[in-house]
Amino acid sequence: MADPIRIGIVGARGYVGAELIRLIAGHPRFELAFVSSRERVGQRVADHVDAYRGELRYDAPSHADLPRFGADAVVLALPNGKAGECVAAFDDAGAHPVIVDLSADYRFDPSWYYGLPELTRAHYAGQRRISNPGCYATAMQLAIAPLCDALEGAVQCFGVSGWSGAGTTPSDRNDPDKLRDNLMPYALTGHVHEREVAHQLGQTIEFMPHVAPHFRGLTVTVNLHLAEPTTREQALERYRAHYAGERLVRVQEDAPWVSRIAGRHHAELGGFAVSADGRRLVVVATLDNLLKGAATQALQNLNLAFGLDEFAGIAV
Repeated sequence: MADPIRIGIVGARGYVGAELIRLIAGHPRFELAFVSSRERVGQRVADHVDAYRGELRYDAPSHADLPRFGADAVVLALPNGKAGECVAAFDDAGAHPVIVDLSADYRFDPSWYYGLPELTRAHYAGQRRISNPGCYATAMQLAIAPLCDALEGAVQCFGVSGWSGAGTTPSDRNDPDKLRDNLMPYALTGHVHEREVAHQLGQTIEFMPHVAPHFRGLTVTVNLHLAEPTTREQALERYRAHYAGERLVRVQEDAPWVSRIAGRHHAELGGFAVSADGRRLVVVATLDNLLKGAATQALQNLNLAFGLDEFAGIAV
């Protein structure tokens, strides 16, 4: 039997950290090396994540202490701007685990592999530094990529996410009382995911995010202006061909519902409304922001990094 592959998680208290623990607990080769959380030091992981059955407890090592755990891979589930010190600690110690960063800190760094497997796995060549895409950025890119060579002008994206996307630090954007019967717009220009998608696809993106009262799942309505007219049937065929064989991207005729994607590992693309002149296509994308938008995608990237089946541990 093959030896287990040991995974550490830095920043494991958040919603994505809990999803990662669940996925690793059910993986045929991965096991947890450590999970860090300052707020839960000494508490049993199993008391917070029901899928985990071991006796491992949360720890709060300093950055300099992280390499001593000897993890084969480390997932950084930290707020933006916090990953660099962790990465530097491994570099300073001469340790070279696979590092998957879930923040935006390295998404613009060409020395890191940008891990949106359905669009970038052909560029993976054994890199040990992997930047996980943003949740909204994943949905937008999946909706736009099949028509990148046919676009004319900016792409408009109207997004709505559940409040889990705002993390666990209290704010207006994750306060259920303030969100009740409400739709809260924020960062209406210059959002990091707007810049991320523009950087990856080489397109002008205009993104308008909002937070809704539901907990998880996001939907993005994407408005595509086309250089040449198309029909709905042609657009559908193009998307189906582009994602043929992709187990975590499902193309359908009807616009997907965000309520049906919660707790699922895949993304759904649908709607495909075409204007009368055939020069405007509207596509709707949904995914679970905590799974395909974060933890599931991280697991895909870890599987690729260790030469495993990309979907090991992912119940498709």
